[in-house]
Amino acid sequence: MSNTAGIARLLDVMRTLRAPGGCAWDREQKLADLKMCLLEETYELLEAMTGDDLPHHQEELGDVLLQVVFQCQIREEEGAFDFDQVAGRLADKLIRRHPHVFGDADATTPDAVLKQWESLKKKEKGDGTERSALAGIPKHLPALLRAQRIQGKASNSGFDWPDRSGPESKIREELDELAAAIEQGDKAEITHEVGDLFFSIVNVCRFLGVDAEDALQAANARFSNRFTFVEEAIRREGKVMRECPLDELDRHWDEAKAREKQ
Repeated sequence: MSNTAGIARLLDVMRTLRAPGGCAWDREQKLADLKMCLLEETYELLEAMTGDDLPHHQEELGDVLLQVVFQCQIREEEGAFDFDQVAGRLADKLIRRHPHVFGDADATTPDAVLKQWESLKKKEKGDGTERSALAGIPKHLPALLRAQRIQGKASNSGFDWPDRSGPESKIREELDELAAAIEQGDKAEITHEVGDLFFSIVNVCRFLGVDAEDALQAANARFSNRFTFVEEAIRREGKVMRECPLDELDRHWDEAKAREKQ
């Protein structure tokens, strides 16, 4: 069993911050006030996970843990539950959802484990009524991630293309429909078709085993790096970017792309 002294110390520090005579800011926070903090810290952790800076990764994990501890402390003050109950409930759920590890069930592949998890989850949340396979997907997930989750849940229910040629042809179909909407000049229809195109692209990503969010973030980073290179090149020449012809900007852009391959 690992040492839990750090957790006990963290919980004690949080109680002190919230106690009379503690921190004025921490004492006045309510659950609703912490929503954006949790969201921001989560995104900062996601960014830290992509690098090799281990102290930074550790720090960002701590910041997310702070949000969990903070909420538990508020609920403890209300007499609802405390951190230990949250941790215990999580441990119980992990044991319950892994009968192939803690019981005698048989699930030897990741796919089998996932299907077993979803089946057990559905039984746990069952109240005698049939629920949609999509019912448990949070509505406030980022759009790309939510699209991936929706498509994955639908696939687990047997609603899926037999292979990737289906979603690939769907992209071509959606491009044609988007072109028709643009020709008509109908903004609402254009928005509709753009959404369908995004959804189809995410579906192809799923078939290829590509995380759509990671792929787009990588594309964002490439564009930002190349654009910054072009800015610096134009600045060194004593020019202003908006006054440069497109072919000159393209020349610097191609140079930036070439440098990435070196």
